Amino acid sequence: MSGPAMNKTLPIALSVALLLAACGGEPAQPPLSTAPLAGAAIGGDFTLTDQDGKKRSWQEFDGQYRIVYFGYTNCPDICTPDMQNLMAGLKAFEKTQPELAAKIQPIFITVDPQRDTQAVLKQFVSAFHPRAIGLTGTDAEITDATKKFAVYSSRVEGSAPESYLMSHSQTPYLMGPKGEPLAIMPADVPNTDINEGAPKLVEAELAKWVR
Repeated sequence: MSGPAMNKTLPIALSVALLLAACGGEPAQPPLSTAPLAGAAIGGDFTLTDQDGKKRSWQEFDGQYRIVYFGYTNCPDICTPDMQNLMAGLKAFEKTQPELAAKIQPIFITVDPQRDTQAVLKQFVSAFHPRAIGLTGTDAEITDATKKFAVYSSRVEGSAPESYLMSHSQTPYLMGPKGEPLAIMPADVPNTDINEGAPKLVEAELAKWVR
């Protein structure tokens, strides 16, 4: 009788053990080496100027995760909602995982340095997150940064010299603490309600890779 009894109790014991393990905490995060952009030739050092006039280099953010978005403040349909969704997701992550969220630096890099002055950038980034950094520079400095981050950017002339648009890649990156690319953040999804859709996906992506 001992044999059948043991056979019956073994699955129960295994089930209890698995249940206890599941209750022990959050699911294990995948290693950074398995991130979607792991190993991609994206990123590299640059020297640009922030919204306060301070020179900033890519390397100075080593040790921090980085949300990096290239865009411009006059972008009519893409950049503002993307930044809104990205920063809403970060704020949600700050509420649930404040210590991990503190390791993330949001960075907005303009592709329109002629119009995006330091003052313009300061007003723009501060509207989305108090820790967001806005970066600008000379045409050559911006071109160097876009090339290193595999970002396309081109000026599209309008009806007047000052009414031009900038065609550019829509690629918000999550970069790791060594400056390595990890993933493209889901900033643009059909439902862009500030409490649903993209912000929830951004929060989930941060929870997956930031540690």
